[in-house]
Amino acid sequence: MSFDQELEDRLVRYCAVDTQSDADSPTAPSTDIQLNLSRMLKAELEEMGAQDVTLTDYGVVLATIPGTAEGPTIGFAAHVDTAPQFNATGVKPRVIKGYNGGDITYPDNPDLVLSPDNFPYLGSKQGHDIVTASGLTLLGADDKAGVAIIMTAMHHLLKNPDIPHGPIRVAFTPDEEIGRGVGPELTRDFAADFAYTFDGGKVGEIEYESFSADGAEIIVKGVSIHPGYATGKLVNAIHLASKIIDMLPQQTMVPELTSGREGFIHATDMEGGSTEMRIKLILRDFEMDGLEQKGEIVRKVCDAVQATEPRAQISCTITPQYRNMRYWLEKDMTPVDLARDAAKSLGLEPVSVPIRGGTDGSRLTEMGIPTPNLFTGMQNIHGPLEWVSVQDMAVATDLCLSVAQKAVKA
Repeated sequence: MSFDQELEDRLVRYCAVDTQSDADSPTAPSTDIQLNLSRMLKAELEEMGAQDVTLTDYGVVLATIPGTAEGPTIGFAAHVDTAPQFNATGVKPRVIKGYNGGDITYPDNPDLVLSPDNFPYLGSKQGHDIVTASGLTLLGADDKAGVAIIMTAMHHLLKNPDIPHGPIRVAFTPDEEIGRGVGPELTRDFAADFAYTFDGGKVGEIEYESFSADGAEIIVKGVSIHPGYATGKLVNAIHLASKIIDMLPQQTMVPELTSGREGFIHATDMEGGSTEMRIKLILRDFEMDGLEQKGEIVRKVCDAVQATEPRAQISCTITPQYRNMRYWLEKDMTPVDLARDAAKSLGLEPVSVPIRGGTDGSRLTEMGIPTPNLFTGMQNIHGPLEWVSVQDMAVATDLCLSVAQKAVKA
């Protein structure tokens, strides 16, 4: 059965809704606009006949697809929010039917080009239906492709009760992009034996290893005084913050110079004025000792700059974000092996590579629900060149259904 049209319709409809999260917001969800899509999904789940459909007070849509056979309770999860790093307001999704294999241009940004010369995976999708934005925004396939895949698969199961599968729980989370999509409440309310996030890239990827992640915030407080009378008194926070940035690794241990299993220190924000500056960084590594080393580098740089100017106040706060899901999954590979078997039954060759990032599955796994990550097809995420193949999404939908059926107890 072809799911192409339903997937296309859902993705285009979902991507048009602005759901950008905001790391600086103290609320949960961090932005009210995310709930616009959450309410839409709640209504669609109710209409298709799902049970126990709820939009929780912490912003997660939960639902149950009743089992038609005995088996473990499996969870499927995806996130509704889009990344804060690039404009996500006014997304205009467009579908390029039967992609011809050449360069893709953008109606709202003539200088922007998506070329298979730069992105070889695109070149392998000749004849596919390619979804992109219009050139001024990201698309939001991260992770609305995952949302569309799960919704389409669940719709199919509800329309075909003769398909054997155990109980299924669905979760659509907010704030994944800012590392706040999963809390203790969700672990309790999800109530799955194990789960899967559909938040991955190329067809065949089944991921059970992610970065471990911390966030760092540095506050630099100088001494403010009228610059005309500042001799021997003024301490400029901008200068000290600049020294900190200059002393942090720049030729190694940064995202643009690392790959594979190498971690990094990444400065994401620097704001303020001569009186006070704030620097935000993210620290990433696959191993805890490497993550701790990076935190120590940041602290030592702050201490060194503080020593040059005792009149200033420099503080450094490091906050845990998520941990490598491998630490738990390698002890019980049941959900990973199930997904691999399901992929092979579809003629796919499973590929497991470490995620140079994290998913809601990182937190869910850490908090007791083993949750590897499965592919959606999405590419070039968090920017204007983001795209996804509808046919790749259809393969992911088949995988979702295959996982559900293969988990049934013989």
